[in-house]
Amino acid sequence: MENKVKETIEDKINNDDLHLFMKGTPLFPQCGFSSTVVQILTYLEAPFSSTNVLEDEDIREGIKEFSDWPTICLLYTSDAADEEDSVDLGGRRII
Repeated sequence: MENKVKETIEDKINNDDLHLFMKGTPLFPQCGFSSTVVQILTYLEAPFSSTNVLEDEDIREGIKEFSDWPTICLLYTSDAADEEDSVDLGGRRII
């Protein structure tokens, strides 16, 4: 993964307490997993930011490498940008 992509991912994770890498947007999710996670976070009134990975192929592939997980959606806490101490809350399967 290019350094620029890694830095972008780390910046997105560090900007908010929760950041969701998803397919689509919170208002228009493009997969069932993303939709379910958005519904859970909305129900819990948990503020979160999101990145639509469908808009940027480098981010879409980069987050898979960053997380060492092949599927999206992925939810991170703000202290997860350091890969060694990563706190990837996972996708719908875990949440």
